[in-house]
Amino acid sequence: MLHRCSTLSPRMTSTFARCSLPWLAVCTLLGIARAQTPAGEGVEPITALRAAVVQTHTARCHALYSECLAEAKAMQTAIAAMLREPSVASLATARAAWTKARFAYCRTETLRFCDGPIEPLEPLLNAWPVDEAYIDYVQGNATAGIVHDREHFPQLSQTVLTVANERSGEANISVGWHAIEFLLWGQDLRADGAGDRPFTDYVVGKGPDADRRREYLTCVTDLLVQHLQTLVTEWAPGANNYRRRFEADDKEAIRRMLTGALVLTAFELAGERLAVAYETKDQEQEHSCFSDTSCQDFVADQLGIVQMFQAGTDEAKQPGLLALIAAKDAPLARSLHQQLESTLARMRAIPSPFDVAMRGADDSPGRLAIRAAMDALDAQAELLAIAGQAFGFELPVHPGGR
Repeated sequence: MLHRCSTLSPRMTSTFARCSLPWLAVCTLLGIARAQTPAGEGVEPITALRAAVVQTHTARCHALYSECLAEAKAMQTAIAAMLREPSVASLATARAAWTKARFAYCRTETLRFCDGPIEPLEPLLNAWPVDEAYIDYVQGNATAGIVHDREHFPQLSQTVLTVANERSGEANISVGWHAIEFLLWGQDLRADGAGDRPFTDYVVGKGPDADRRREYLTCVTDLLVQHLQTLVTEWAPGANNYRRRFEADDKEAIRRMLTGALVLTAFELAGERLAVAYETKDQEQEHSCFSDTSCQDFVADQLGIVQMFQAGTDEAKQPGLLALIAAKDAPLARSLHQQLESTLARMRAIPSPFDVAMRGADDSPGRLAIRAAMDALDAQAELLAIAGQAFGFELPVHPGGR
């Protein structure tokens, strides 16, 4: 596990290079914030900038969850169409819609780990790894799972499946992204590709318990959409909600933003999602193993972190965390900017499918790329911890830690 650092490691000192164009934009933002501070009102430039960064962040949170909700509703529509007329083509369309919606969701994961509205919902949205046999049939057991268990689950509903989630074991996942993923793809039994569930699993009279499977998929998809709507509501402007409370204390807001980015970097990405899979070579430890879209997840997660620091497209009005860090320590902000981009490039360099990349020899291109990504995340975490110190925060590197 990574621990809080007080100084830059030797490998990080080399990143203090000359400014790139994006970095000059950050410097420009800092100058604009100073210039726009009302004179004679006793407001320090960094105070005004901090408030602007928090407001930019909350607007972005609402926009991100709104985008995710829209994509999830598109997935919901595609799944409903597949259930009306199951076929190879309609199942492929539903899978594509899941993949697109999933990318949107992963870009929001930097909003986790800091006591936000996502925390009570996250186990119902994104819990993993999944014990497939808890949901549906698996190789060697054609009647496994809730789908076939009419005795203990005579009726399927959102309430029943929610209560069943993580019941009697953390891998007993019954709802969320990965439950839907398994229901669309089935077990991943191939060494070089995704699962291959047949569309006939959803044709009543052909797939065993197809009626129950259809009902199950509809329930969990509708439930996911409802949870995302809750998040959109909590980040909506002009309401008595989490966003209003978040904006009311901008110092605490900055701490939470940095905490989410650090824990996602150090604990979740570098540790849970990359290091465990790298060390065990166990396909069950792959994040989105049924669809083989784990590499997309990694890129989207890092992209979400990058975008939170760099903020929006209207750079003159939307300062991100980098601008605020630059007001405290410009060289540190420059180094962090470069590391964020470097880590994103390392994530994009991991070859897909991830399960093939992680299983090779240690000197294979896939394993080397994963190792390089982990090293980049370690360096990123180090700089995020130092950025926290610049504001007087001792940030945790794991959920609930210090």
